[in-house]
Amino acid sequence: MSTLIDFILHIDVHLIQIVNQFGNSTYFILLAIVFIETGAVIMPFLPGDSLLFAASALAADPRYHLNIWLFVFAFLFACLAGDSTNFMIGHRIGKSLSNHSLFGKLINKESLARAELFFESHGAPAIILARYMPIIRTFAPFAAAGSGFPYQRFIRYSIIGCVSWVALCCGCGYFFGNLPFVQAHFSVIILGIVVVTLIPAIVSFLRSKFKKA
Repeated sequence: MSTLIDFILHIDVHLIQIVNQFGNSTYFILLAIVFIETGAVIMPFLPGDSLLFAASALAADPRYHLNIWLFVFAFLFACLAGDSTNFMIGHRIGKSLSNHSLFGKLINKESLARAELFFESHGAPAIILARYMPIIRTFAPFAAAGSGFPYQRFIRYSIIGCVSWVALCCGCGYFFGNLPFVQAHFSVIILGIVVVTLIPAIVSFLRSKFKKA
């Protein structure tokens, strides 16, 4: 866990190491991380927003010879494919997987319950909103499928959420990630991104607690 926290807080340094070591394969490595974060129900802790921001900041730096449009298309494909994969898992084996003696231990039941409550509270727009919320976005497709939400409607909202999310995160990273102030306080800004994106999930959770009380 400490290694993961270090990777997230110093993601710019680690991405530079990945670029120097793997070159053009960096696109596929980051695509895989974004896909797994959403597509694999058991890995909601992987970086998302901060990864897009940092990768786009590197793409804006000519020293690393990275193409921002390749990142944009890779990230867009990864999050759309991840959402669809997660939805299909929830649709076919959702409840049985979460109650399974082995795989059920790997799924955070509290986070899943929080995502189900968020989906029930906000309806279809929750699919778009969840894309901006770490952890919740991993369980939102799973919860939507489990509630019987039709895939044809789900994918329309997923496209809106994924396109806007990739455009915002990559745009901010590309245009602002290399400003001297941002570079000097990169870890603090990354931490701020994580905290800000978690606020809606925390507020939603607290509201549900107060309603039950």
